[in-house]
Amino acid sequence: MAILVVGSVAFDSIETPSGKAERCLGGAATYFSLAASYFTDVRVIAVVGEDFTAKEEDVLQRRGIDTRGLEHVKGKSFFWRGSYMKDLNEAQTHETQLNVFEKFTPKIPAAYADSEFLFLANIDPVLQENVRNQVPNVRMVCGDTMNYWITGHRENLEKVLKGLDGLLINDGEAKLLANDNNLVRAARKILAMGPKSLIVKHGEYGATAFFSDRIFPGEKTHLALPFRAPALPLSEVVDPTGAGDSFAGGFFGYLASQAEVTPASFKRAMFYGGVMGSFAVERFGTERLQDLTREEIDQRFALFRELSHLD
Repeated sequence: MAILVVGSVAFDSIETPSGKAERCLGGAATYFSLAASYFTDVRVIAVVGEDFTAKEEDVLQRRGIDTRGLEHVKGKSFFWRGSYMKDLNEAQTHETQLNVFEKFTPKIPAAYADSEFLFLANIDPVLQENVRNQVPNVRMVCGDTMNYWITGHRENLEKVLKGLDGLLINDGEAKLLANDNNLVRAARKILAMGPKSLIVKHGEYGATAFFSDRIFPGEKTHLALPFRAPALPLSEVVDPTGAGDSFAGGFFGYLASQAEVTPASFKRAMFYGGVMGSFAVERFGTERLQDLTREEIDQRFALFRELSHLD
């Protein structure tokens, strides 16, 4: 089943205790697409500038990612510079250049109209809603957001939330969105806003899924409690950038590869999300996600199963 993802394709310059990397290929849609591509077909919608060459596009195409929705325009691509020298769990932003991304208006090629799964990566909720309206017949829609949109564009964000089957955000974003520092209460409030499920990412501590009774009709007894998927303990983290987007790609990519989305496949998908996030942090940028094998992915999934006694 094909996933359509809309978001940013960018360049990042990153500094961590492991070193520095200049102008890595990055962006939410890039990390998501690469991670998801190991499970199913992926179609990407984004905008890039003249500095995004055939070399960068080939990184996506080598993984079989459909780049017909990648719009090339005059100017420079989105650029972010940040560091993790104080805390690997929190990026310090030093420079953000929106460049061509500032006027991005997603355009969906006719060939993408039959996409069955849609992921709305972290962009303006007005654009997210625009894309959602252009593909009304998708089977499942998940999305992401961040503090900036929560605090400054809440009215538009709430429109998007009503149409989501799943919202993937981190602890701080969940508590900010719900205006509640208790995560369980915050989750209940967010589910009442519209999403059928909420996946809260905890970084190195894994992720927790919360479910409304609308996500799996007839399966309420299995979903009364949240479901927690641990993270794999790693001896070294080189670069945390994109770990959350890689989690989303692994999670949604696995779901899209299944004949049916069930409580069991949903929970298993969270472990595959953790697997892809754990690979992403092993090198700078998207480098590690570019050269994985499905065998490596399944071997690490087996480690997750052993850690958690997942059926």
